[in-house]
This record gives sequence, structure tokens and C-alpha cells, in this order.
Amino acid sequence: MTYIWQAKNWPHLTWNSEPLLPLISTARLAQGRLLTKVSSLGFKLTREARADILTEEVVTTSAIEGERLNRESVRSSVARHLGLPVAGLPPANRSVDGLVEVLLDATQHYDKPLTAARIKRWQAALFPTGQSGLRRIRTGTWRGPEDPMQVVSGAMGRERVHYEAPPGNRVEKEMRQFLAWWKASRGKEDGLLRSGLAHVYFVTIHPFEDGNGRIARALTDMALAEDEQLSTRYYSLSSQIMEERDHYYTVLEESQKGNTDVTKWLTWYVGCYGRAVNKAETLIADVLAKAEFWQHYRQTGINERQRKVVNRLLDAGRGGFQGGLTTRKYVSLTTVSRATAFREISELVGKGLLRQNPAKGRSASYDVNW
Repeated sequence: MTYIWQAKNWPHLTWNSEPLLPLISTARLAQGRLLTKVSSLGFKLTREARADILTEEVVTTSAIEGERLNRESVRSSVARHLGLPVAGLPPANRSVDGLVEVLLDATQHYDKPLTAARIKRWQAALFPTGQSGLRRIRTGTWRGPEDPMQVVSGAMGRERVHYEAPPGNRVEKEMRQFLAWWKASRGKEDGLLRSGLAHVYFVTIHPFEDGNGRIARALTDMALAEDEQLSTRYYSLSSQIMEERDHYYTVLEESQKGNTDVTKWLTWYVGCYGRAVNKAETLIADVLAKAEFWQHYRQTGINERQRKVVNRLLDAGRGGFQGGLTTRKYVSLTTVSRATAFREISELVGKGLLRQNPAKGRSASYDVNW
């Protein structure tokens, strides 16, 4: 089996532009529509949209690797980093904070130089305890000569090798070349194609023991931020990749074998980007709906506790909390007595912000009155 990094012209990736041009045009149109909608949001709303997108990005970029994060903990970390209210949200652990910080650094500081030290700091932030699950790993440094890297699946004794990365003793040189390419390609390649090339190039080198996929997607976001000249993401590419996860891995595996032609990978990648942007229009619509809700009730007198609870319901989407808001959940979110919780919920229902679900008595629950 010949891998792409064993080809004579590696690391000079090639592609056929003809099938890509209409896909790029379609993706750019979707991008323009989304940014037009975003321009209608005020600063506070933009932060809300940004928090929703970043939460989705953190949760899904980990899910692609098989790691399930608690969405509420992620939202807590995101809210804290963006200066939004965190009342009622559980604290986030260090690894979640680390991933949030990596994604924010990649997009907020897209114009800063990309260096080996910066990428190593990102990887170390993903594994603050120096462990991946129960396994001790190297952090903040490239994998060594004694660290072969294979992507495998299947039961022990019947493993299937999907991909084998360059030997550890080549990683230092490969990453110098990657960083030189990153700098030289700025402004020369189409920004959308450059982001896709950065992704496949980095994961092909696979420079770390763990965290390569998440860092590759952070680099992708960084390249897209540079292309759009926007430090804020209004779509989640990782969310769309997660939806197409099987295809993602299949196309990636096929593109890492044989010669350095990555047309098939770029074709899928640009299409995936367009689908991610189209989906984001729904999120922006939800943010606008939340703004309209509060505009409608702007003259309604409620206390700060009630506002926080309603905001939590609004943030949870049109479906509200699973099972709806209950007196017990209100107590948990606000630390008031059950009597106070019941009274304040009744006030919200009476003023029209909440509606009671069909069940009554001990099973009584409430949702936002959209």
C-alpha cells in the first residue's frame, strides 16, 4: 500500500479545478446569504449566536472522535469565555475549557502567525492531565521516532489498517514544511480550498499521539476565519462533518492513498461547507426569534431570576427542557424555595411568557409561550 506522503511529489497536493468551480460558487452564495442575515443582528444578539455556534462546534468536533461531552458544561465554558450569563449552568472541566480556548484562539487570532509552539500549546490544552482516557500520552510535543501512528478498526487480532502516518522521525521536517506552506499559501489559494487543503495536509502528517482531528478542524476554522476576515463563526463545520461522519472518513482514507491528487476530498469538503452554512441560517433565525420574543415582552415586569429561567428555556430551543420546566428544576436553577418557585412560575404563566403543558398536579410542567 502506497500512502500519499510516500508519493514522489509529496507534499505538493494537486487537484482538478473544473468540478470544484461550480461548488465553490454555490458555497460562496450561501456564505453571502448567511452574512447578510448576520448583519441584521445587534452586538448582544451576535454574542448569543456566537455562543450557540461555538457550543455546537465544541460538542461535535469531540463527537467525531467518539467523545461525548455534556452540552450544558460546554455551554457554561463558552458563556464564561464570551462574557454571557452562566447562572444555573454546571461548571466545565479543564479539558472542555481547553478545547473552547483552542477554537477561540484559532478564530479570534486568525491573523497571528501559526507556529509549531502555538499548535503544540493547542494540543496540550486538549489533554490538561496528560492522559487520553486511561492512556498516558505525550502532550505539547510531536510524537517521537518510537511512536508509530496507525488508524485502525476492528477487534484485536482482526484489525484493519485504514491509514499509516509518516514515521515519527519525519514529523519535525513535515511540520516545518506544513507551516511554510500555510504562510506561503495565504492570499494565493482560494480561501475555501486552502482550508480544505490544510485539513487533509495536517491529518496526513498526524504529528501528535492524540488530538490530531480536533486540531485539524481548528486549523480549518482558522483558515476560514482568515478567508472571511471575521473572527466570529456563524456556522459549525464540525456539526455538518458529524452528520456525514462515515463519508468524511471514507473520503479522507481514499485521499490519503496513492498519489497526491486530492480532488475527491476537496469536492466533498466544499460541498460539506456549503451544507454547514445553509444549516446555520436556521440557527440565526432562532436567535432572531428569541430577540422578537423579548421585544414582545419588553414592558412586562419580571425579576432577574425569572428572566434567567426563561432565557434558559429559550436557549434550549423551541422544545424547551426535556419534559418541560418544573418547580423542581426552577428551584435547582435559582436556589429559591419551592413555594417561591411555584409563585414565580405562576406569574410567568399569568403574564403570558410561559404556558402550562397538558399534565397537571405533580406532573405539571411548563414551556415557553412562543
